[in-house]
Amino acid sequence: MAKAWPMAQTENHSKEEHGGQQERQFAKVNEIIALYEADESALIPILQKVQEEYRYLPEEILTYIATALGISPATVYGVATFYAQFSLDPLGKYVVRVCDGTACHVRRSQAVLDAIRKKVGLASGEKTTQDLGFTVETVSCLGACGLAPVVMINDHVYGNMTPEAITEILDTLEKREGDAK
Repeated sequence: MAKAWPMAQTENHSKEEHGGQQERQFAKVNEIIALYEADESALIPILQKVQEEYRYLPEEILTYIATALGISPATVYGVATFYAQFSLDPLGKYVVRVCDGTACHVRRSQAVLDAIRKKVGLASGEKTTQDLGFTVETVSCLGACGLAPVVMINDHVYGNMTPEAITEILDTLEKREGDAK
């Protein structure tokens, strides 16, 4: 017959086990927080580094950061949702931003966007491919109006885009990925 453990022991064991898992899961987050000496005034750079590491800001990590910095989770969530640079949803390896400002719009940025969505296989309303290869977004302006229409992939700006040109660029990225595997 199996020995019955008192509830307190089971709960403590469970908490200890959960704590160990949490420490391992948040080891990189702890490194980032330590880099900024757990200073709450460094919240934005901490969130930037965490997003760089995970490609988005998972809810449980936001709560963990709040606890580590001694601030409310609502404050951390408020900052993470206020700034457009942060994402609460997983982003693809390649974040493709299509400018739809006035200059780009009149020079057919919508056709470029449609070509991108078709090439990477995104249905209407989807933002990120299921394999997390690509995230496609439209932005109000990328500040390169003289090169309209403009597309930015991660940190690289491509000007004078056409549906054919962006398809060729995406083919090159996919080929590079295939060669790396």
